[in-house]
Amino acid sequence: MDKTMYAIEVEKLTKIYGKGETAVTAIADATLQVKPGELVALLGPSGSGKTTLLTSIGLINEPTHGKVVIDGTMVADEGWLGGLDLKRLRREKLGFIFQHHNLIPFLSALENVMVALEINHLSRPEAKKRATDLLESLNLGHRIESYPKALSGGEAQRVAIARALANKPRVILADEPTAALDTENGKNVMTLLKTLAVENQSAVLVVTHDHRMVEGFDRIFQVRDGRIVS
Repeated sequence: MDKTMYAIEVEKLTKIYGKGETAVTAIADATLQVKPGELVALLGPSGSGKTTLLTSIGLINEPTHGKVVIDGTMVADEGWLGGLDLKRLRREKLGFIFQHHNLIPFLSALENVMVALEINHLSRPEAKKRATDLLESLNLGHRIESYPKALSGGEAQRVAIARALANKPRVILADEPTAALDTENGKNVMTLLKTLAVENQSAVLVVTHDHRMVEGFDRIFQVRDGRIVS
């Protein structure tokens, strides 16, 4: 398959913390690809290196060795490539969903989504329309003026998903997005991510250790002791 068809490409990615006798290898020789429209899982126990791999793909955690390509742009080859504006790439190409929604408590649901758009220099009227449309598409139209403390766990996570989707990213990275939710709400979030992956042609990569949530994934990478084992 033509490599340009991948939204995420990782080749022999390795992350080592420390040096010499105290060195710890968090990820070793990880290789994977994710196409637009795919929902892919990194499944493994806590401490297996899943989040380290995700944050390296997300341009947060610089890899020690290996290559990372995001939407056709080489961002790491034995470390970050010089001359790249990593902050801009994160804003324009990546959407993050975390285990805890991390909503700004003094902003409404609508304002929490608008922040992501205004950072990318969208005008306030355009940001408001885009954020409203997103929240309504996630069945949160009646909650746009609500503050995070008034939202249920599932509602807050859907606001976080709207925020991650605000700039129509090519890549969505989700770190344990269902860990704080009950089974029903967790499965609803995963179904939503699958739908959005297909509709928006985004590559969605989800870190999880929750075997309840693996239904519906296109592919699953098993991670153990810093290695992709299957």
